[in-house]
Amino acid sequence: MKIDLTETTSSKINKALVQGRRAVGTPAIGMVLTLVIVTDEENAYDALKAANDASREHPSRTLVVIKRVSRSPRDRAKARLDAEVRVGTDAGTGETVILRLYGDVIDHAQSVVLPLLLPDAPVVVWWAVNAPAAPAQDPLGALAQRRVTDAYAAEQPIHELSTRAETYTPGDTDLSWTRITPWRSMLAAALDQAPCTVTSAEVTGEEFNPSCELLAMWLADRLNVPVTRRVSSGPGLTAVRMESSSSGAIVLDRPDGSLATLSMHGQPDRAVALKRRDTSELLAEELRRLDPDEIYASALKYGVDRLDDGNGEQPAAEENAAAESAPAKPAAKKAAKKAAAK
Repeated sequence: MKIDLTETTSSKINKALVQGRRAVGTPAIGMVLTLVIVTDEENAYDALKAANDASREHPSRTLVVIKRVSRSPRDRAKARLDAEVRVGTDAGTGETVILRLYGDVIDHAQSVVLPLLLPDAPVVVWWAVNAPAAPAQDPLGALAQRRVTDAYAAEQPIHELSTRAETYTPGDTDLSWTRITPWRSMLAAALDQAPCTVTSAEVTGEEFNPSCELLAMWLADRLNVPVTRRVSSGPGLTAVRMESSSSGAIVLDRPDGSLATLSMHGQPDRAVALKRRDTSELLAEELRRLDPDEIYASALKYGVDRLDDGNGEQPAAEENAAAESAPAKPAAKKAAKKAAAK
């Protein structure tokens, strides 16, 4: 069931939700959280579809916040809220409210969302695109226990990781981190099967893929070894190699984005299902936990600039060079400091 509301208010939206539940014969609220999706018109359909699929595992009230850009000064001065209320089969296993904000109300989205939150239920905010630099300081992010971003959707994905590290607040997470959960589980299990001392590691994947950097930072942070980041044609992550002084190399290779091969010294090669997951699966995983992810925080704060690309330069520096101008190399920085001292 769909109910369209034009130039409406939060109070009228709440009444429409009650009306819709009664019309479809489900007056009780059986939802476990409120999911707030912040997106634009272009990406709204895909984000909403992912949320509806995830709601099969996590029944929730989904609030989609779309900030419409006004073209003329007159339109920008006129505040307006349009809404579309969906209940029943049109809203997965929960309720959906699509909010379109116009004019001055764009700057006060939290005042529209706040009355629509489920009482005594956790709040998760997901920025499908255009995430703020500091999610916890965003007015909508301040309402949430969990804040989900996606560095892969940013114009400069690797630089985005540095920004996330600087502004990290417990409760922040990123879908680029969620994408490597199967990789982390497989690598940890491999080390449990063949206990050894890892001396170095190498992560290979497509260029400007933040998941590759996060996996490399996680290995460097957990194992306290140098990690080299190499570039391949993808798709996504393609291989991880861990060298040890005692039992040879442990290699997890996935050239096709679906089936991987795990190679370990003294054991036959094993085929491992390691497919690339849909956004709905990633979102469902993040909704399973609402406590701070300390492992993510530790890996993120390790720093992209501490990874080596195999040529003695950092991948983050390469991206900044492509976007603007290349930053000074360490040797140049030292020379500049000496010149300043003189």
